Amino acid sequence: MTLDFEASQQIQPQLLSGESLLWSGRPRQGLFFRHSDAFLIPFSLLWGGFAIFWEYNVYKSGAPTFFLVFGGFFVVVGLYLIFGRFIMDALARRKTYYGITKDRVLIVGRFPTNTTKSLGLSTLSDMTMSNNTDQSGSILFGPQQSNANWFNGLHWPGGSAHQVPRFDSIQDVYSVYEVLLRAKRNLEQSPRAAP
Repeated sequence: MTLDFEASQQIQPQLLSGESLLWSGRPRQGLFFRHSDAFLIPFSLLWGGFAIFWEYNVYKSGAPTFFLVFGGFFVVVGLYLIFGRFIMDALARRKTYYGITKDRVLIVGRFPTNTTKSLGLSTLSDMTMSNNTDQSGSILFGPQQSNANWFNGLHWPGGSAHQVPRFDSIQDVYSVYEVLLRAKRNLEQSPRAAP
């Protein structure tokens, strides 16, 4: 199992004394489409198109400034849904790092703020792997809410509250899943320390 150099460098300061990485990696880089885009792209074009049409007509009719400002908000949201969300998603994935140790899973984010999520393997009761034909995929840590996929990659304020922690769009997802299962099994089989 390989360690991604940059991910290892970012995760190293989060490791406890004597803790070492079994695996480190990063999500897929660059712009790409997700399954939810089959709905979000037509929706965003409809929203943005109507908002721009509204704003243009308000401007041409000489309506009060309030209507321009009101419509401007919807234009900004529409432009974010059409273009901005892809850029934000790519930037967030560019600064996201994943790691597995013998005791826990680490998810380190450096955009838009510095965050570290640590999940103890002993407490993880639900791990779900999804895969693509190119052997990439995602691993979710915890039960998924029914509407969570609509927020994946959207980076909308409050959207992360609807998502379970995950290794998103990683390469060789089967091998990473095996590392997780092996580490979890080893942890469960190791003798507990005496009180």
